[in-house]
Amino acid sequence: MKRHFLLTALLLLSVLACQHAMAEQDDRGTPPTLAALARSAEVIALAQVRDTDYRRQREIPVSGSAYLRVLILYQGEPGTDVIEVYEKGLREHECYFPDPTVFEEGRRYLLFLRRDPDNPQRFLGLPEGCAVDVLVDRENRYAVRLPVTGLAFSDRLEELAQNMEFSDPYAVVDDAALPPALRRSMEAAGQIVPHDAEASSRRWRYTQGVSLGRFRELLQLDSR
Repeated sequence: MKRHFLLTALLLLSVLACQHAMAEQDDRGTPPTLAALARSAEVIALAQVRDTDYRRQREIPVSGSAYLRVLILYQGEPGTDVIEVYEKGLREHECYFPDPTVFEEGRRYLLFLRRDPDNPQRFLGLPEGCAVDVLVDRENRYAVRLPVTGLAFSDRLEELAQNMEFSDPYAVVDDAALPPALRRSMEAAGQIVPHDAEASSRRWRYTQGVSLGRFRELLQLDSR
C-alpha cells in the first residue's frame, strides 16, 4: 500500500509540474530543445535504478540519493558503472526515482545529468529535469515511452510516435496511479489501452513510444 501511494504521488507531482510549466510558458518562453539540453548535460546515459536512499515525509521523498547502473553511456565520463543522483526538496522538475522491490527489476531511464558542485562524486538533474522513461518492446529494443514526463523540452515527440508492443513490466500501470484527467487525455490520444478490463483492479497498458535510436538523433550528439 505504501509503495502504491508513493508511485501515485510521484506521478501526480510530475503531472502537476508539467501543467505548471505549460501555464508559465508565455512568461518564460518555450522550453529548450533536446539538442540544447544535451549540450548542457555533462552525462547522458541509459541507466537502470538499483536502489534509493531517501528521507521521506508522509511517504514522499524530500531529499537523498538514487543509485543507477549505467547500461549505455552516450556522453560524458561518470567514472563508475553505478552513478549516484542526488535531489533535495520539492521543485518543479525534481529528480526522484521509485525504488524497486526485491521482486522487481529497476525501471530504465535516459538520464541528463550534471556534476554536483558540492560533491563531484555524485550528480544532479538539469533545471529542466533529469530523466525520461525507457521501455523494452517485444523485440528487445529500447523506446522512450509516451507521454514523456520528467524532462521539459520543446521537441514534439507526438509527431514521431509509433504504436508499440511493450514487453516491459513497467508498460502496465494501475488505474489508481493515473489521475482521472490525465488518464482520459492519454486514452483519447491512444497512448494507453485497457490491459485487463475484466479484472477487479483495472490496469492500463502504454502503447506508444519513440525508438531510442530516433530519440538520440534529436540530441544531435554525433554533430559535435
